[in-house]
Amino acid sequence: MSAFNPRRTKIVATLGPATSDKKVLVELVKAGMDVARLNFSHADHETHAKNLHTIRKINEELNTNIAILQDLQGPKIRIGDLIKPVAIKPGDVITLRSDLGKQEKEGGDIPIRYETFAQDVSEGDTILMDDGKVQAEVVGSNKKNRVQLRIVFGDIIQSRKGVNLPDTPISLSTITEKDFKDIEFAIEYQVEWLALSFVRSADDIRVLKELIRLKNGTSRIIAKIEKPEALENIDAIIDASDGIMVARGDLGVEIPMEQVPVWQKRIIRKCNLAAKPVIVATQVMESMIENPRPTRAEANDAANALVDGADAVMLSGETSVGKYPVRVVSSMDSILANVELEEEGIYYRYLEGTIQEEDESLSMAVTRMACKLAKETDAKAVIAMTSSGYTAIQLSQSRPKGQIFAFTNNRPILNTLNLVWGVKAFFYDDFESTDKTIQDVHEILKEKELVRIGDIMINTGSMPLHERGLTNMIKISRVRGKNL
Repeated sequence: MSAFNPRRTKIVATLGPATSDKKVLVELVKAGMDVARLNFSHADHETHAKNLHTIRKINEELNTNIAILQDLQGPKIRIGDLIKPVAIKPGDVITLRSDLGKQEKEGGDIPIRYETFAQDVSEGDTILMDDGKVQAEVVGSNKKNRVQLRIVFGDIIQSRKGVNLPDTPISLSTITEKDFKDIEFAIEYQVEWLALSFVRSADDIRVLKELIRLKNGTSRIIAKIEKPEALENIDAIIDASDGIMVARGDLGVEIPMEQVPVWQKRIIRKCNLAAKPVIVATQVMESMIENPRPTRAEANDAANALVDGADAVMLSGETSVGKYPVRVVSSMDSILANVELEEEGIYYRYLEGTIQEEDESLSMAVTRMACKLAKETDAKAVIAMTSSGYTAIQLSQSRPKGQIFAFTNNRPILNTLNLVWGVKAFFYDDFESTDKTIQDVHEILKEKELVRIGDIMINTGSMPLHERGLTNMIKISRVRGKNL
């Protein structure tokens, strides 16, 4: 494996036809991929299982902790199968039918995969297709299975393209029949992170968590923010979730696009305050699907997500079907790492003061103080001795300048923490006395050439260590030689 990568902001890369070969996946890991996303809107369980096994095999071989993020499809509304693409122009009136699986004749009514479409929409509602390339207005509905639309902005309608209804409260359940089957996959394979699409309320998250609990699953839940209803309930959703994804693709169609940048910053800040990992997703480096270099605007977009406080940025088509999957991860790594070099500049100065002190728990107070001490002593690293991983997540909340090294006896947590800003995790199961454990972990870090003799370390954990309780201890120490 290549040398230790000190980059703190994580990279999520979507796997697909362009990245299904093991050699390519190894190169993705070496280029900087921290989390592999399995998109369950595409491919079957067999394909996803193959990719998952390959990633875990690579973890064993390269001693890495690449996490798996399984992304559920959710109630994505799509056009049905057409005989051929349909060209439409402003003023045209077309009919969408929910009782058709596929188009019956060329130029005929257009099928839509949404059984209650005619019942849910109202006259005057806006309908968007293919990420807003086509815009239409509802002019009539038989309230059973047929809806007439007048085209406002025309283009080409193609099979299976997405449909968004920004004005319409849809009656579809957030967790679909397909999702239930895909959740079984997550439970069977102990997927670290499970993303729920089109979340509308905190209850959606609670239902999914209960499903996982009843089946003894271990996946942590990321809520994808894509609907106006989610923005209305954002505080409760963040509280109920284990992490958040700002899914700018559908969100930018469901709400006016000019509002997306403000919501991105607002959601990231709320997640920072709540100590919840947050991912910025969609079109981060979209041009690299076809081109070997990102645009200047894309480089700025990735950098601004980092400055906003995102834990991770996500690549979708760029790595799943793009021509340059390894190059795009390498480019992202370079952009993020370069911004993080601004330790005394825009990056750390912006994040200072984001943590509120009122009503914090004892463990949060301890971890926040540990990060303050790390800054005042110019510590090389902050160490979390943790069983659940929560201490490491709390340390990440304060964005310390030093590295965050988590030591845990809980092997699944090693991969889970790979999504969290700044955290590098190691397996350790010899928690006896505080002094012995601190010396042990220092030796491990020295052997890996991550610290040197004389480096200041901020150590956190619970006392007594073997009881694995809440974090209640901070100890400042220097890395010593074996005989010192």
